Amino acid sequence: MREVKIGDIAIGGERPLVLIAGPCVIESEKSCLETAAAIKEIARSCGMPFVFKSSFDKANRLSAGSFRGPGLAKGLAVLRKVKKQLKVPVLSDVHCRSEIAKAAAVLDIIQIPALLCRQTDILLSAAKTGKVVNIKKGQFLAPWDILPILKKAERAGSKKIILTERGASFGYNNLVSDLRSLKIMREFGYPVVYDATHSVQLPGGKGTCSSGQREFVSGLTRAAAAFGCDGLFLEVHHDPDKALCDGPNMIDLRELEKLLKQVRSIEDALWL
Repeated sequence: MREVKIGDIAIGGERPLVLIAGPCVIESEKSCLETAAAIKEIARSCGMPFVFKSSFDKANRLSAGSFRGPGLAKGLAVLRKVKKQLKVPVLSDVHCRSEIAKAAAVLDIIQIPALLCRQTDILLSAAKTGKVVNIKKGQFLAPWDILPILKKAERAGSKKIILTERGASFGYNNLVSDLRSLKIMREFGYPVVYDATHSVQLPGGKGTCSSGQREFVSGLTRAAAAFGCDGLFLEVHHDPDKALCDGPNMIDLRELEKLLKQVRSIEDALWL
């Protein structure tokens, strides 16, 4: 498997697990900076490379009344500040081609949302920037379906590709994790990340918005680390019950250190 460089961080190959973490959406500059700083310190104490993530716009919400975030310009300004002040790489998702050039000027990783992973023009535009592209596997796809998608990115000249598993649709308003997908997708030659928090999402579970089962995040995270992946994607909030978006599937910042220490113990055991 090839390594993919994210600034000074390498993911894939024989490298340690990388943590991609942060709140679902940018709620304010202050909260973003504080959360990023706290996660950075926890990750440092656990010996895990860290990439900060947060969305500047949640454009794929079920209800028009859902909180979307500050938008492209203001959101990228916040992420630029996080990157500059804390010296950490940053990731956010794009929802249309018109966002990509401006996003690429700030982001270290451009994320293609799961619901848009088959949208060829967005994927090609992101790949042509030369930035690392994180393709989230759609919850409606089998793991092998990601292969022709990543081939699109390769044809656009990119070898800086990360694949992310975030659960599969299991009936209505429910997702299930099939950890076999981690092995299947890793065989395509690129690093694979497990998104534990979106994997416990209940899409539309609250009628006009998603619900979630955050009580399963820790167990699934440990299981994915033991099964084999190259990174972990965790949405983290200082008070998930009061979060403006995806609170039910985010974990509490206060629980992160314990979970990462468990993950590191599992990772160390795999090297025995």
